[in-house]
Amino acid sequence: MDKIPITTEGYTQLDAELKRLRSIERPKIIQAIAEARAHGDLSENAEYHAAKEAQSLNEARVAELEETLGRAEVIEISKLSGERITFGASVTLIDDDTEEEKNYRIVGEYEASVKEGKISINSPIARSLIGKKKGGTVDVNTPGGGKSYQIIEVKFS
Repeated sequence: MDKIPITTEGYTQLDAELKRLRSIERPKIIQAIAEARAHGDLSENAEYHAAKEAQSLNEARVAELEETLGRAEVIEISKLSGERITFGASVTLIDDDTEEEKNYRIVGEYEASVKEGKISINSPIARSLIGKKKGGTVDVNTPGGGKSYQIIEVKFS
């Protein structure tokens, strides 16, 4: 099994979600199943079927999180430094076409969130950025077409 790179923050978030699913959601679902069973005939009991579906989804997510956390390789970003872009780097880019500034942090795939400016190490832009330095340019082939960026800043924090 391959290790999955993840930041300390990402590991903590996934671990908290796992604990919540086990200690809060699981008991709620068990209670909902018990209440639905008390209503009688299970074959036509929509509440029972909905609770069983919720249980199935919850247990699948628990299994996924357990597997991910078991394979996680936690990388402490505060201990990283350097001029080259690596996992954990925060990068400021300028789009050559639109002059728009973009800020990204390269993180593990399970903690990526474009809304938060966190991109997966496996994304096309992150793969193109790895190993580059401040002041350089990078060409990225994205599903929407080719893009070119100037690297304005690289930091680890």
